[in-house]
Amino acid sequence: MPLSPLFDPAQLLGYLAFALGLACFAQTDDRRFKFFMALECLSYALHFALLGQPTAVASSLVSLGRSVAALRSRSPWVAGFFIALSLGLGAWLQTGWLSLLPIAASCIGTTALFFLQGVRMRLLMLVGTLLWLVNNLVVGSIGGSLLEATIALTNGGTIWRMFRGSRRR
Repeated sequence: MPLSPLFDPAQLLGYLAFALGLACFAQTDDRRFKFFMALECLSYALHFALLGQPTAVASSLVSLGRSVAALRSRSPWVAGFFIALSLGLGAWLQTGWLSLLPIAASCIGTTALFFLQGVRMRLLMLVGTLLWLVNNLVVGSIGGSLLEATIALTNGGTIWRMFRGSRRR
């Protein structure tokens, strides 16, 4: 008897990515945040591999490497390497404009994490999150869609609180 599409191995890995993503954003320690993000990226890569989405796999693996590298460096050269790697893999693996969404999200996330801070960083991360959300909805990633929607709402709320806080000063 075949598994329900809600509980096939690909979706189970998406649910794991969702749980790891929630654990990631619950961390107050930056090192633990990056560690959980790396685990989330690994489960995302496996999830998208089973869904047959090569650019999402590549983007997740680049993000995994970026998370590990960010534990040791915030160098613009490191950021440039990960952006170039994302673009190169995207050009090689893309199968149409929709398959470029994860690559664009990865480049945007790298730019935000390495070059911006505060509200501007979070706004750019929100753009990347929304690109991932569209990708996940299109490819049928249940856990990924839940994760990105949750991150978008949480980040949007944080942006609003930060904006309101800056106006009161």
